[in-house]
Amino acid sequence: MKATRQLHELGQSLWLDNITRGILNDGTLLGYLDEMSVTGLTSNPTIFDHALEQGDFYDEAIRQKAGEGKSGEALFLELAVEDLVRAADVFRDVHDRTGGVDGWVSLEVSPLLADDTSATIRAAAELHGRARRPNLFIKIPGTPAGLLAVEKSIFASVPVNVTLLFSPAHYIAAAEAYMRGIERRIAAGLDPKVDSVASLFVSRWDVAVHDTVPSALRNRLGIAISQRAYREYRRLLASPRWRALAAAGARPQRLLWASTGTKDPEASDTLYVEALAAPDTVNTMPEKTLKAFADHGHAGHALPEDGGDADAVLADFVRAGVDDTVLAARLQSEGTASFTASWKGLLQRLATKHVALTREDRATTAARS
Repeated sequence: MKATRQLHELGQSLWLDNITRGILNDGTLLGYLDEMSVTGLTSNPTIFDHALEQGDFYDEAIRQKAGEGKSGEALFLELAVEDLVRAADVFRDVHDRTGGVDGWVSLEVSPLLADDTSATIRAAAELHGRARRPNLFIKIPGTPAGLLAVEKSIFASVPVNVTLLFSPAHYIAAAEAYMRGIERRIAAGLDPKVDSVASLFVSRWDVAVHDTVPSALRNRLGIAISQRAYREYRRLLASPRWRALAAAGARPQRLLWASTGTKDPEASDTLYVEALAAPDTVNTMPEKTLKAFADHGHAGHALPEDGGDADAVLADFVRAGVDDTVLAARLQSEGTASFTASWKGLLQRLATKHVALTREDRATTAARS
C-alpha cells in the first residue's frame, strides 16, 4: 500500500497545495485523487503567479475577459474562481461521500484586506456566492481583524479556511472565533454545520532559526510547535464547550498542516509529512512533496495526543535563545506582508501578460493585412 494511502487510512486528509489550469486540463489532478489519495487542495497568490509565468493556459481567458473590460483584481478573481470551481467539481464526489468532511478547495480573499474586517467579510461572502459550490473554503487570515471576520463569516454560513496561523495560541484564537460563530448560529436557531479548517504553517519556523541555533536543533522547531498545537486541538475537542456544540450538530474545525514542503536541502524531503501524521487532520503539500512521499515516504506512528516531547524540545530552543511567542508574532506579520507582496506581484504579472498578448494580437493582425 502506498504511503499516501496509509495516511488516508490513518484518518488524515492529503490535499494538494497547488492549482493550475494545466493540471485541470490534462487530468493530472484527477490522477492524484485516484492514485495518491488526494482529497482536496489549497491555493495562494504565489501559485497562481507561477502558473501565469510558466505556461499559456490562461492566455485565451485573459484575452476574452480583458476584452470585456476586466483588469487587475477583478480579472484575476474571475480566473481563480473558474479554476477553483472546476477543482471543486473534481472533488465533489469525495465531498458528498464523506458527508462534507472532505473534498474541499480553498480560495482566499485579497491579502490587501488583512486589516479590514468589514471588507473581508464582504469579500468572503461575495466569493463564496459567486462560486456556488458547497465544497469551497474562503481563506481568511488569522490576524486580529481576520479573526473577527472569521466569526462573522461562519455566522453568515460561509465556510472558512483560517490561514496564517503559526502557534498553538494562534490556533486557539482561530478555534474560538469559529466556535463563537457556531454558538451565535445556534442561538439564532440556525444550522450549526458550517465547516472550517485552521491552517498552521510549519516549515517557516525552521527557516527562521536555521542559522541561529545549533545544528542538532535544526528542522525540529516546526514539528515541536505542531505537536503542541495538536495537543491543544485534542484538548479542545474533549472540552465541555465543544462537546455541547457537537451535541447540537456542529462539526469540528479540523487542524490543517500548511507549509509542509522541506526547505532545507540537507533534510528529508518528506520530513514534515512523516512527522505530522495524525487522524482528523489535513496535510496540504506541494506537488514535489506529494510525489516524494508517494515514492519513498513512510507513514509511521500517529502524533501523540499529549504533545510527545514538544515541551522538552521547545525548552532546548529557549536555552538557544528562541522566544517562540515573539517569533510567532513575527512570522505572522512577515507572512501577511509576503502574501500582500505576492498578490501585488501577481496583479503586475497579469497586467504584463495582458500587454504582451495585446501586442502579439496586433502583430498577427498586421501580418495578415
